[in-house]
Amino acid sequence: MKKSSIILIVIIAVAIAMIMTIYTDSSTYSTFTEAKEKSEEIYVTGVLNKEKELVYNPIEDANRFSFYMYDNDSTECLVVFNGAKPQDIERSEQIVLTGKMEGDVFQASKILMKCPSKYNETEVEVIEATSASTQPVSNQISVTQ
Repeated sequence: MKKSSIILIVIIAVAIAMIMTIYTDSSTYSTFTEAKEKSEEIYVTGVLNKEKELVYNPIEDANRFSFYMYDNDSTECLVVFNGAKPQDIERSEQIVLTGKMEGDVFQASKILMKCPSKYNETEVEVIEATSASTQPVSNQISVTQ
């Protein structure tokens, strides 16, 4: 075979591998109903149910926070986060959870909140909280809409 044929085959193989990697890693937002059908970690987006209690007792267990959330299909589910209660979760306009269902409870490993900015009405503040079992760090990012 010619060198150019070998190089072309290698380039095609690399391109196919890149496409497969992008396709398998692409994550989309799911619902709680879809989460019950899957066993791997997924993203669920929705809003906090502000009518139900947020349960966080740092004296009893500082790494357990639970709340109820509606997904984009208006399905309500109990969410348990193994970490501290994220600051200003009550102000959040939207919540993106990373985690998986265990029975009828969604076990969140990360919480990403979109909150209105306290400084500018045209900005949205994005806050990410990571579970204590993975990494106990919170990041704050300001995003302009």
